[in-house]
Amino acid sequence: MRMDWLSGGGGRPRWPAFWLVLAAGVVLRLAHLGAGIPYDVGIDEPAIMTTVMRILKSGDFNPHFFEYPTGYIYVQLGGAVVTFLVGAMRHTWRAVEQVGPSDFYYGARLLSVAIAAGTIALVHQAGLRWGARAALAAAALLAVLPMHVRESHFALTDTPLTFAAVLTLVLTLRACERPSLRAFLFAGAAAGLAAGIKYNGLMAVSMPLVAVLALERGRHPARATAALVVVASCVAAFFLTTPYAIFDLPAFLNGFGTQAAAFSPRSDSAEPSWLVYAKHMQLAFGWPGILLCLAGLGLSARRAVKGPDRLRWVLLLVFPAVYFYLINGWGFMFARYAMPVVPFMAVWAGVAMAEAFDRVSNRAWARIVKQTAVVAIVAAAVIPPLIGSVQWVRFHGAETTQTQAWNWIKGNIWHNSVVLSEARRFELPAERYRYEFARQITDRDPDAVVATGVEWLILSSDAWGTRPEGNASPVGPPAAYAPFLQRYQVVKVITPAPGVAGPEIHILRRAGR
Repeated sequence: MRMDWLSGGGGRPRWPAFWLVLAAGVVLRLAHLGAGIPYDVGIDEPAIMTTVMRILKSGDFNPHFFEYPTGYIYVQLGGAVVTFLVGAMRHTWRAVEQVGPSDFYYGARLLSVAIAAGTIALVHQAGLRWGARAALAAAALLAVLPMHVRESHFALTDTPLTFAAVLTLVLTLRACERPSLRAFLFAGAAAGLAAGIKYNGLMAVSMPLVAVLALERGRHPARATAALVVVASCVAAFFLTTPYAIFDLPAFLNGFGTQAAAFSPRSDSAEPSWLVYAKHMQLAFGWPGILLCLAGLGLSARRAVKGPDRLRWVLLLVFPAVYFYLINGWGFMFARYAMPVVPFMAVWAGVAMAEAFDRVSNRAWARIVKQTAVVAIVAAAVIPPLIGSVQWVRFHGAETTQTQAWNWIKGNIWHNSVVLSEARRFELPAERYRYEFARQITDRDPDAVVATGVEWLILSSDAWGTRPEGNASPVGPPAAYAPFLQRYQVVKVITPAPGVAGPEIHILRRAGR
């Protein structure tokens, strides 16, 4: 087995360029990081943060929630403890009863950005096995990739799962370079960490197991022993991060069963999920980037068969293959489910770019022509995803009528007020207000609404069906709202305008208050 992977083509690592790439990736992920907090957070962020809050306030480390393993939940719990301590020192609060999820979303997202930055660094480390040029190109692609930039803005499990998958790749590569039981223990533990973040992360164990199969017979460590170490460390790491899978076995099994039931097979009449994921990847990478990914995939497959150094090429293929096989065909799907494959695709593209650079450098062309060709390849690969990321960040951080409504509410509606709202993508934090959402307030009896103590109404053109596009003049609710307008007084009207999207929002206060 060759041991010179780190001295692959492309010369020494370009560390100044790498740090510039990493900085660019962090800036993209920090931009508008707090957008939507606390009224319009990510679709699954509350599942993480409400569990964290339950543990923080009760001291009961049993999450009583097993749709996810608890590895990432405990990481966020540690971040929440730090946030609370900092807030206490700043006299923002002094007891855990005073805080809620909305106080911790921003810190949780900062932690997600840190994990994303670590993933970029790990991709660079993995890419060095194929040369400094391939490593830098792969890191640059991941740094600007819209899918990874987008998901790094939220406290969800997909970003840390992607980190753990790439960590497993790096540790497996190191175990191949210097085979030892300790090295395989670390690689197996990284796979267990991936499973402890999200159940489908267990597929990461395919990498160290394949590496074990490639060990030479009669050499230390023995295949059987190394395989046992990989499996044992993987299992141990999973139960270390999700200990109540043992201590509360029925709840764990029920939670896992609930999660598994949600991912029933996709209907035969629906568009194939592999095609849906392919479209998402093309949108993320752009056509030049996706063509480079395919070229790198083809080169990897050929080298995995013919060599040299077949194992490192196999390791670049095995996890994407088994992981995509697992998620393909699920009826319930989001683009982010495929994100753990993205860093491997970035390395494929980096390998293809390095190969292209080598071919250009071997041409009998003038130096300026070679430099122009290299710049053109890099620009074609990086600029489309960079533009996509910048556009998404601007969209994510754009001011909306919901933003304006929240800014008004937090300064004018006192805590613990009873609020009934029909505004979509606008959920008030439960720790501040007694809030209830109604799909349409006119479905309620106005006298009953008053009798239940509702002090504030939030009306939205999303519910009544008219929406002035870019018109600052309010249209107002239709006649069906008249009984409520007799009992509540309009105190604030927020309308969409050029540069401010969203529904028309009317905030009403109970008359006589």
